[in-house]
Amino acid sequence: MHGARPYSTAADFPPLIRAYTEVSQAVKERNLLRRAYGFYLGLAGALLLGFAGAITGFVLLGHSWFQLLIAAALGILFTQVAFLAHEAGHKQILTTGASNSKLATWLAGIIGMSYSWWDNKHSRHHGNPNKVGKDPDIEVDTISFLADDAAQSRGFIRWITKRQGWFFFPLLTLEGLNLHYKSFRHLFSRGKVKDRWLELSIILPRFALLLVPVFLFLPTGMAFAFLGVQLAVFGVYMGATFAPNHKGMPVIDPHTKLDFFSKQVRTSRNISGGWWASMLMGGLNYQIEHHLFPSMARPQLAQARLIVIEHCKKLNVPYTETTLWKSYGIVIRYLNEMGLAARDPFVCPMTALYRRS
Repeated sequence: MHGARPYSTAADFPPLIRAYTEVSQAVKERNLLRRAYGFYLGLAGALLLGFAGAITGFVLLGHSWFQLLIAAALGILFTQVAFLAHEAGHKQILTTGASNSKLATWLAGIIGMSYSWWDNKHSRHHGNPNKVGKDPDIEVDTISFLADDAAQSRGFIRWITKRQGWFFFPLLTLEGLNLHYKSFRHLFSRGKVKDRWLELSIILPRFALLLVPVFLFLPTGMAFAFLGVQLAVFGVYMGATFAPNHKGMPVIDPHTKLDFFSKQVRTSRNISGGWWASMLMGGLNYQIEHHLFPSMARPQLAQARLIVIEHCKKLNVPYTETTLWKSYGIVIRYLNEMGLAARDPFVCPMTALYRRS
């Protein structure tokens, strides 16, 4: 504003503008940004044992339909590796940014995903969660997360969109295949792709190591069933972990500007459950704290939660936390509400500051 006195110290800023500075200071005073090498070494060891067990079981079971249990176990293990790739991508595991990025590239390659593709997309999401035109995670991709997109759907997609809340979890069985497809499309696209050849040198052998033994040692029908179960479990587990974080939370109008603290807290949802939820969801159950402090290691998020809750109460900023099952109900209802626009073209999409409170 013309003629207004310029801010000189943090105390001169309005409470919400200086909120993040104050929360950050409290987090640093408690040393919550420290690395957690022991935790990640232990988790890596457990995953290696899990893969060793799955390989041993595959060899011992032979031509048995119980192989589908091994396929499901691989889907779970690959998802847990994806959580580690996510954490490395956010520089939570190792000391330097370069070493974390290299680790994330390898971990993403192990699950058949391109880290460079994911990093670009995920960084834009963190910068503007649930903001129309800025957050790629609310762009239409079979499922319409905005009423505007639902109203524009056509043909078979429109039929799905009308019922998309109920179809959401069944469609997640295809999400693993979708992630592999988008990764390859990115890596084989024209133009400059960061670490293209490194990623291909990891991902292509990965698929060979998975597919060759499956189709070499199992009957063809069983091999396809094995691959289908592995992909379905991977896709559902990934989607069921990421869906509760923002879907059904306030959607920000493209022209609205919010302070960093409000933007991250109001658009994110935590899942209750403590340590078991953290292991199940790779720390993404503390979505609010993760968005405020992306580089914070998983074991420290629970302590940061108490600090953030205290500041939210003081500033009257809504802090959303619910159970995992209730969050799924919220997601289904939200998607069905957005799908109404595909049924009635005269439904007016809400373009206010928030779509839901």
